[in-house]
Amino acid sequence: MTTDIAVPDVQRAWVVVDQGPPRQVLKLKSDWPVLKKLEPGYVLVKIQAAALNPVGYKMMSVTPDFVFKRPYVADYDIAGVIVDENDSTFKKGDEVFGWTFAWVKTAYQKVPKQGALSEYAVVAASSLALKPKNITPVQAAGVTLTALTALHNLDEAGLEEGQTILVNGGSTAVGSFAIQLAKIRGAKVVAVASGKNEQYFIDYTKVGPLHKYLAENPPSPKFNVILEAVGLYDPSLYTYSKNYLAPNGVYLSAGPQPTKLASFDTLWNTLRFATVFLPSFLTGYKPKFAVPLVTNENNRLERLRAWLEEGKLKPLVDSVFNFENALEAYDRAMTFRATGKVVVKVDNSLES
Repeated sequence: MTTDIAVPDVQRAWVVVDQGPPRQVLKLKSDWPVLKKLEPGYVLVKIQAAALNPVGYKMMSVTPDFVFKRPYVADYDIAGVIVDENDSTFKKGDEVFGWTFAWVKTAYQKVPKQGALSEYAVVAASSLALKPKNITPVQAAGVTLTALTALHNLDEAGLEEGQTILVNGGSTAVGSFAIQLAKIRGAKVVAVASGKNEQYFIDYTKVGPLHKYLAENPPSPKFNVILEAVGLYDPSLYTYSKNYLAPNGVYLSAGPQPTKLASFDTLWNTLRFATVFLPSFLTGYKPKFAVPLVTNENNRLERLRAWLEEGKLKPLVDSVFNFENALEAYDRAMTFRATGKVVVKVDNSLES
């Protein structure tokens, strides 16, 4: 029998109150409301752990209020316990992992302001899966957004056994999951990372601009798929790709993210990105370019859960911080030196 968990009316939450970097705009509130009235298809989750994502702190810094309606609870990835199953297939007490969209109503999360860095959140049941018993809540918290991003991109590319994929950003969370998922498919992987990551094949710190290096040292045969997992807002890796990407290949980006909205570099690269959507007879580029909108279609979250349970897919945790130290967690994530996910324990009693 499952013991009911008493749900308070208010909670602690890290709330984005303005536009800017986390140190300036994230505030720890102790009176943030707990939403208890659930719409069909939504459950109430007591959050155990949350993971940070680059898109979270980048959008926090560059996106004005008229786009994101502040205040909202920060970030996306969660692991937790169902405390109100509503009309879902989950049961009260089930341990789950998944994601929640904090800052906007979407097709996947129609309840705004419900982010990951809070003690409770209303989450779409379709955005959750049962946590595999062989991983901890801290490990599970860091899976969803990055692993779904990687899996969605590989699905979009149609990567098959025996094909070759280049993963730029092999030590990023998205890149690391992409490498594992590509190997599960039987594909060959060439990854790009810094020299400290000796398991990867191209050290970007030593070869100079990657697109020039690949153009001068093209693989044979050429890559079937290129996944740009860093979030570069520079299309050079694509615009030079006819030298190293097969004519019927696919170039995918996990999402180009400018560091500043108002700058010459951002404007110039925006204009350069526009060229990738022109017809191939004008550009000379034949490979497909895509930035897939990540979804949990095609049973993706359940597929990830199964691979985690089977041990084929390994969670990636760089470091763990207590809830009160969330700002230090963002500091770590923003060094760009994290190899794996930076996780915040919302329940500080959890083991790391």
